[in-house]
Amino acid sequence: MERFFGAVLNHKKTVAAFFLICAAAGAVLAGGVKVNYTFADYLPEDTPSTVALDVMNEEFGGGAPNARLAVANQTIPGALDLKEELEAIDGVLEVTWLDDAADVTGPLELIPQDVLEEYYKDGKACFSITIDSDKILSTVTKIRRAAGTGAAMEGAAVNTAFGTATTGSEVKKIMMLVIPLCFLILLLTTTSWFEPVLFMATIGIAILINMGTNLFFGEISFVTKAACSILQLAVSMDYSIFLLHRFSAFRQQGMDVREAMISAIRHSFFTITASGVTTVIGFAALILMEFRIGPDMGLVMAKAIALSMLSVLFLLPVLAMMSYKIIDKTRHRRLIPGFGGFARLVFKIRIPAMLLFLLIMIPAFLAQGSNDFRYGAGELFGEKTTVYAERMQVEWDFGKKNQLVLLVPRGDTAREKALSREIKELPQVTGILSYVDMAGAQVPLEYLEKRTLEKLVSENYSRMVITISTKQESQEAFHTVEKLRSLGEDYYGNQYLLAGESATTYDMKDVTTRDMQKVNFIAIGAIFLILLLTLRSLFMPVILVLLIETSIWINLSVPYFTGESLQYIAYLIISAIQLGATVDYAILMAGRYMEERKKRGKKEAAICSVQNTALSILTSASILTLGGSMLGAISTNGVLKELGALVGRGAVLSALLVLVVLPGLLCFLDKVLEKTTRGAEFAVKERKSCGNIKEQ
Repeated sequence: MERFFGAVLNHKKTVAAFFLICAAAGAVLAGGVKVNYTFADYLPEDTPSTVALDVMNEEFGGGAPNARLAVANQTIPGALDLKEELEAIDGVLEVTWLDDAADVTGPLELIPQDVLEEYYKDGKACFSITIDSDKILSTVTKIRRAAGTGAAMEGAAVNTAFGTATTGSEVKKIMMLVIPLCFLILLLTTTSWFEPVLFMATIGIAILINMGTNLFFGEISFVTKAACSILQLAVSMDYSIFLLHRFSAFRQQGMDVREAMISAIRHSFFTITASGVTTVIGFAALILMEFRIGPDMGLVMAKAIALSMLSVLFLLPVLAMMSYKIIDKTRHRRLIPGFGGFARLVFKIRIPAMLLFLLIMIPAFLAQGSNDFRYGAGELFGEKTTVYAERMQVEWDFGKKNQLVLLVPRGDTAREKALSREIKELPQVTGILSYVDMAGAQVPLEYLEKRTLEKLVSENYSRMVITISTKQESQEAFHTVEKLRSLGEDYYGNQYLLAGESATTYDMKDVTTRDMQKVNFIAIGAIFLILLLTLRSLFMPVILVLLIETSIWINLSVPYFTGESLQYIAYLIISAIQLGATVDYAILMAGRYMEERKKRGKKEAAICSVQNTALSILTSASILTLGGSMLGAISTNGVLKELGALVGRGAVLSALLVLVVLPGLLCFLDKVLEKTTRGAEFAVKERKSCGNIKEQ
């Protein structure tokens, strides 16, 4: 290893030039990476609602309605003209209005009141629109332009358009705040004004390379796009800190610059690689999810951490060697006091800390699994957004409207009529638009207008557009989906298809719930195995994984105890992120304890471990907390907001348990660790106190 890294340091300019070229290429290529903002696109292709949408697109040239437009001050002729204008917009696949459900050429009094008020009320017209999923942003913009000021839109397509328009700018705003604040944290926790520049440059280059190489995936999800750079910066910064802290310590011992750097790499290589590999494994576990946002994020983040690890091991030593004179000239006294007193306090309270840890473990585990979860994209945006205000306006004027589309084999109109009757008996159903309801089972197809016929009957299927009075995601909506699927199976076996936002969200719930146990099991098992091999201990991995898992359970139990609902995707992803990202803190503490235990007793080893790792852990946790909290505070997207809050809170909890609880556990289980760790060689008695050792 020493010869290899010695050779790297012999070619400093070549290594630096290589990384700079890769970073420049990454910055250019990043602009070509497409971003997908639609949740439904990440469901497995054989999911019932996905199959239904594919068939509907093929048979009818469009999917289920995904937007509503409410326009005030409209006459019937004016609304019909606007409908024609909307239908002519590129990206609009279908527009449904009152004239599709009733005869608007005669007196409005002859139209059933419930049908009339679904589309026309108090001079306001409400259009149901199906928008091409590949052209959502441009199409929504054109629809708004055609409708004029004062019009309001709501629906899944509107949410997607809003997310597309705002997420990119929000991420830039977050990064503009996070970078200087991270720089400030590093200034406070280092002893050179120039070291933070090296940290930020190293990880910044890794981020640019990662962003550019995402082009190989073609497109990434908006969740990955928004969270990736922030998480990469926050999660991998500690690798740089570990290395330069060791470098400074060896230089203080009198080594020359080159010898100190090689020794620093050799002594921190285990910590960096163990931390990096466990983090990579944590993210890689997401690849096994059926819901494909998991594999999307898992691949990108695993690649990101691997690139950061390589940058720290190869680029940072080169940059430090090239600028060590600047580091020396910009040295300053430590701005944050030492942690000796804190370390001794931790040892004094170790027993109460362990008892409290054991006391809250089981309730936290039970509470985190009992949360009220949300699965879909129906209510991603909160009260302070324009999209929320418009949704409330449309629902105030025309009520909640949730449409599902049932496709059944064409031809048997008597069976369709019977099915329609049963569907109308469901309490949540407020209306059905279908061939048998429009014309009656006895009316030949050729008697219907071609435009109406094309919306309701295709070459192979008849289509029933069912309106239900529920939110897109609710127990009532899910119950209706189950009932409609049951009726479809009763009448047509497996030949029916059901599409719509509620059907998609129902399938999303089914898929993501199955993913949870799989992802957790793989992540925990793989990280346990890595720790087993790297720590060469049978029992240490149990302690570290259990400690971080408990911090995850506490984190996820907060919404339960505060009575808030939680987006299941954020719940699913944070388990892998927090385990992979913060187990590094536990590895650092445990590794230092085992190192110190070889030359001093367990009490002083524990105190010394806290004293010498607290700064690194707090620096890393502060940056991760900052990045997550900024994402949670600034993002208007519900998934990103909740994910950011969970990341920020999780970093605090993990750091707290590692610094306050883990030292006591290591002391309490000292004999077990000695017997189950290969080559432990624990000291029998003290050699020197931790107070005589300089903090690193």
